[in-house]
Amino acid sequence: MVNALGKLGIWAHYSQVGDDVAREVEQLGYGAVWLGGSPPAELTDVERILDATERVVVATGIVNMWTADAAPVAESYHRIAAKHPGRFLLGVGIGHPEAVQVYQKPYDKIVEYLDQLDEAGVPVEDRALAALGPKVLKLSAERTAGAHPYLTTPEHTRQAREILGEGKLLVPEHKVVLDTDPERARSIGRPKVANPYLKLTNYVSNLKRLGWTDEDIANDGSDRLVDALVLHGDAQQIADGVRAHWDAGADQVTIQVLNSDPLPVYRAVAEVLLS
Repeated sequence: MVNALGKLGIWAHYSQVGDDVAREVEQLGYGAVWLGGSPPAELTDVERILDATERVVVATGIVNMWTADAAPVAESYHRIAAKHPGRFLLGVGIGHPEAVQVYQKPYDKIVEYLDQLDEAGVPVEDRALAALGPKVLKLSAERTAGAHPYLTTPEHTRQAREILGEGKLLVPEHKVVLDTDPERARSIGRPKVANPYLKLTNYVSNLKRLGWTDEDIANDGSDRLVDALVLHGDAQQIADGVRAHWDAGADQVTIQVLNSDPLPVYRAVAEVLLS
């Protein structure tokens, strides 16, 4: 059983979380470090960060089912969970099917992969599923501890909570830029939203379900869409955006900092939300 994640986590590419950063994040009071970028099945960076810290939970956000087979991932889970009990949450998902040679329907791939994790003895309560649409959100409630939506808004969080029901984990990711100049902040956030996400079917479909239009999505995203997907401003404004997810039903919000140096942002947000 994974320890409580706390209300706030960080999300970063697995190669960009150094041991010193992980230790400081833990000391600041963040409850989890989510490792993105489709870490390989060996999960050596998960183990490295757990070795370097004492309490923080490390989660994958996510292991890509198309590129990391379930059997070696399960072996890695058992190795890490035995060494660091209660501190590893295995997040899995289909990532970006457009980027790989797809021979199977995405939903069928998810079900098959979860079946394989069952067979390998990975506990339901120690794994989470990347989920955006209602069908996969429902599956995450049935087959895992809960959902880890990416590139979403508090409105999506509200809808996801209704589908998941109470007692299931809901941890949305949200991008942030600590900068009070809106134009400068958008110049940082827009490229990270537009490429590749506004060109990927699953993310565009999700945004349209939430009411965003073709005009919002065109030309690398309208200002209104970028502002919704990338929190920006001072630490208090970012904190208000995080609280909107909490109010909508999120258990934890995991922030992905887009500033070139994330540590000052982690510190500033923690001072407002965790002090």
